[in-house]
Amino acid sequence: MELSTFILENKWILELFYMFIISSICIIIFSKTDKFFKLSLHTGIRYFRNAFLFYGFAFIFRYLFGVFSDLSFNYSDILKFTFEYFFIMAGFFLLYSLIWKKFESAKKEYSSLFNRRIFLFSIFAVVLAMLDVIWATYYFMFISQILIFFFGIIISYSNYRKNGKKHKFLNFYLIAMLLGFSAWILNFLAESVFSWRHMVLTDIGLINVMFFMLFLYGVIKITKNGS
Repeated sequence: MELSTFILENKWILELFYMFIISSICIIIFSKTDKFFKLSLHTGIRYFRNAFLFYGFAFIFRYLFGVFSDLSFNYSDILKFTFEYFFIMAGFFLLYSLIWKKFESAKKEYSSLFNRRIFLFSIFAVVLAMLDVIWATYYFMFISQILIFFFGIIISYSNYRKNGKKHKFLNFYLIAMLLGFSAWILNFLAESVFSWRHMVLTDIGLINVMFFMLFLYGVIKITKNGS
């Protein structure tokens, strides 16, 4: 049996496995960075932690949207809005973990989930997700994530040039941001050019797994070394 035929006939199994793998990785990253934050009290780490909490939720709701996309009563629109919201917010958290020092003073915010800046991000995420639902597209999510990862690459590269030898995690961060940027570009092309061809989506899925595995490896390495 050809791989393409197998994928088409067993799509729901592969989607479930894909969701389980990435969601599990996100839970592990969240758990380890949460413990590391409580030890270090580093503000950037708690925003980084939040990104993977939202990525975990995003992939769960993405799977549910795929399973229940044929439901009536606008349930599918609600699921689409929810998974897009979590994806967009996860991207914002990931980017903000790199630039928080430019916007926050030494005094820590009481909450990293409910503060003025995150509230603004949340409004943007709601608007972008709602626009995609209204126009039955994914373009607003794709473009927002492409821009987020583009700026993330620039900032990550700058950080790597300055402190790459001292903090090895910055190397993982830069490579992961490049992978994330590539995945969102391919996602955009898959819908607008390739009409969601299954083999293109398989390649994107593999890049996504590499993206999260690289962050997982970096988090395990840095928390193990305690630096």
